[in-house]
Amino acid sequence: MPGNTSRPALPTVGVEEEFLLVDRRTRLLAERAPQVIADARSELGAQVQAEFFAVQVEVCTLPATRLTELRADLLHLRSVVAAAAAEAGCLLVASGTPVLQDPRPGRVTDDPRYRNMAARYEGVVDGYAGALCGCHVHLGTVSRGRALALGNHLRPWLPVVQAIAVNSPFTDGRDSGFASWRTVRWARWPTVGPAPVLDEEQYEALVADLVRSGVLLDRRMVYWYARPSEHVPTLEVRVADVNADLRTVLLLAALLRGLSAVLLEEIDEGRPAPACPAGLVRAAHWQAARSGLSGDGVDPRTGRYAPMAALADRLLERATPGLAAAGDLTAVETALTRIHRHGTGADRQRRSLRRHGRLTAVVDELAALTLAVP
Repeated sequence: MPGNTSRPALPTVGVEEEFLLVDRRTRLLAERAPQVIADARSELGAQVQAEFFAVQVEVCTLPATRLTELRADLLHLRSVVAAAAAEAGCLLVASGTPVLQDPRPGRVTDDPRYRNMAARYEGVVDGYAGALCGCHVHLGTVSRGRALALGNHLRPWLPVVQAIAVNSPFTDGRDSGFASWRTVRWARWPTVGPAPVLDEEQYEALVADLVRSGVLLDRRMVYWYARPSEHVPTLEVRVADVNADLRTVLLLAALLRGLSAVLLEEIDEGRPAPACPAGLVRAAHWQAARSGLSGDGVDPRTGRYAPMAALADRLLERATPGLAAAGDLTAVETALTRIHRHGTGADRQRRSLRRHGRLTAVVDELAALTLAVP
């Protein structure tokens, strides 16, 4: 039985990253995604895609079994898309929200589905302040039912993952007061937030009701923080801001894959998902968005406050068997120690503003870090 093995079976891992395009001269958002995507597709094919706004580009890795494969794929994707952006006179920027204020109404990508969404949820879209960029981690290969079970077991840990990944302190040219304003802004959309605990039958019934009632345009609009993917056999974890520092992206992917290996083994042993009240889980996510790793968080397993940095260490401890099985433990320990010492992406953005006194300098540093080879 899987529960009797000393090394947990490892899921595959894949990553989707959403980026902003900014004009090289003004650092304002650049509506050149169609040109950039067309150029990059000659080399990347379907691994580069359009997003909701014409200032956004999405890249998708192939499923990986080793962190070195994932790193190489991400570096290649970023490099090719950044080169295409440069040809179009713009920079590729990994930030969860636009740094500078942009009062334009927002040009939606010329796609029937996106146009329908823009019309139906007009007040939610609300211009380029809603040009939000996340990093989604796919864990597979799993059936729909197994993906839901894994999501139920991951649920208490996702606020900590979110806290590690915060990278959107600025909005409309000012400090939002949050480490992840993307989280706050994104919550305007229906279903965004922690997933309810569901089995497959309950999931199918609820999603059908949400679509039938008109709350959702289609099944792809299930925006829970962890959901079964609609196009590949994975659990998709959608809680993280996109990060410019590739080391943080790899840390998130490795932690989630390692923890999932442990939890899938426990699922196979028949262990139930932790009973965490929905209100506490939401409070934990709010704390993560507010302070990242710098403040206190809510441990949804106990309902008690604890330093978020300590909760991150507990996450590492919980994932250790899976990380060791993957050969990723040392790399993850090093990466998490670096973040404890030097801060998150949000901390880095704020330091940049203090150092230079200009938000344009923050954009420049984000663009440079997006292309850096760690």
